[in-house]
Amino acid sequence: MTEPDNGSVPEQESTPAEDTQPAAAPAEPSLEQQLAERTADLQRLQAEYVNYKRRVDRDRELIRAQGETAVLQSLLTVLDDIGRAAEHGELEGGFKAVADAIQQVAGKHKLEPFGAKGEAFDPALHEAVFHAGESADVDTTTVDSVLRIGYKHGDRVLRPATVGVVDPASATTEEESAPLTDEAPDE
Repeated sequence: MTEPDNGSVPEQESTPAEDTQPAAAPAEPSLEQQLAERTADLQRLQAEYVNYKRRVDRDRELIRAQGETAVLQSLLTVLDDIGRAAEHGELEGGFKAVADAIQQVAGKHKLEPFGAKGEAFDPALHEAVFHAGESADVDTTTVDSVLRIGYKHGDRVLRPATVGVVDPASATTEEESAPLTDEAPDE
C-alpha cells in the first residue's frame, strides 16, 4: 500500500555534486597589504629590541653601581684604621703612601666622609649615641664629638656617623631669672 498524498511535496534527494559547491577561496592579500603587515611586524620587533636594550643598559649600570658600593663598604674598616693611625702619628714612609693611594681611589669612586665636629646634626646622616648637654655657642643641635666617621657614596649613606651631640642653650625668660621673694605685690 501506498501512503495517501496529503499534498506534501516529496523530498528530493540531493546529489553529491550539489553538496560540494566550491567554497569561496580566501582572497590573497594584495602586495600593499603584505608590505604594510610586514612593516608593522618589523616596527614591533624594533621597538621590542630598543626597550630590551634600554632595560639591559639600565640593569648593567645598576649592577655596576651595586658592585662599586659593595667594594667601598668593605674598605670602610680599612679607612677607619688609616684614620686612627693618622690620629696617633703612625702614618710614615711607605705606609703613608699606601694610605694616601687608598684614600685617593676611594675619592675617585665618590666615597665621601662626613661627620666632623661642628656640623649640624642630621638624623639621616648621624647616629647620636650620647647627649653632651647644652651650649650657648650653637644655634641648632650640633655634632660635639665624633666616635666614628660616616661615609656616603653619591646620595646613598653607606654608614652613618656615630656622634655625640650638643643642643642650643635654652632661652631663659625674665620670669625664670627673677629672684623669688616672699613679698606680696603692692595692691
